[in-house]
Amino acid sequence: MFGSTREEVSGTADPAISDTPDGRGGPGELPRGVRLYRLRADGSVVLADRDGARDLGPERDLLRFIDDGQFAHYLVGDAATSPERPSNATVKLGIVGPRSAFTPHAHGGEHFVLSLGYAACGLYDSERGKVTEVPLAPGGLIRIPEMMPHSFANRDTTPLTILAANTGYGIDHEDYAITAPEAERRAAGPPHGATTAPPGARTGTLARAGYLELAAALRDIERVQEVRGPGVTTVRERLAARLRRVAQGLEDRR
Repeated sequence: MFGSTREEVSGTADPAISDTPDGRGGPGELPRGVRLYRLRADGSVVLADRDGARDLGPERDLLRFIDDGQFAHYLVGDAATSPERPSNATVKLGIVGPRSAFTPHAHGGEHFVLSLGYAACGLYDSERGKVTEVPLAPGGLIRIPEMMPHSFANRDTTPLTILAANTGYGIDHEDYAITAPEAERRAAGPPHGATTAPPGARTGTLARAGYLELAAALRDIERVQEVRGPGVTTVRERLAARLRRVAQGLEDRR
C-alpha cells in the first residue's frame, strides 16, 4: 500500500464497505462526520465517509512514525499529545450479548468502536432527519462524532467483542452515555449543570431545546430498533465466520 502512487491511493474503493446487507450503509449513506474504517488482512486500511472510500495513504492520511518508512494514523489525540496536552481518552474492550443492542444514547465526546464480530450501528443523521444503519464485519472500525445519537448491536448468535475508545469521559461520568429518558429529564428542568445554556454549547450546558431534539432522535432509533431488532448475519457472513474459526484454529496450532 505504501508504495502506491497518489492516483492509486485516492481512487481505491473497497467492496466490503459498499456491499452491505440489504444495500444499506454504503459510503454515500453515511451521516456527515462519520468515518468507517476497514482493516484488511494485508495490512492496508480503507477509510469511507460521505464522499466515498479510499486507501489511507502517506500523502494525506499518515504521519512519519519514529523511522522513515513507518507510518501512524492517529485516532485519539495527535502528534502533539503529551502530559502537558493530554487527550483525556478512554479505551476499553466490551462484550455484547448474542443478538442484543445497547440502549440508544449519545456520548459527551467522540467515540471509536472496533468490531471483532458481526455488529450494526444505528446512527441518527440530523441533516437527513432519519436513522441510518451501518452493518459492521470483523475489522470494521467506526468513528461516531460527539453527541451523535446512536446504538450498537450484535447481529450474531455468539457474544461480540468490541474495542471502544472515548474522548473525555469514563463510564462513571454523567455525560458518558445520555439516554432518551435522561435527555428528557434534563429538558424538563433547569439546564443541566448551569444557570444559562446557550444553544450549541457542550453537553453539560445544552439548552432545553437541544435536549428535546436529542431525546426525539434517540426515540427514533428506539423505534427502528423495535421494528428491525439487532439485525441478522447474511449467508456469506455465516460462511466467513466458519472459515475464520477454522483459520484461527490453524493459527493457534502454530
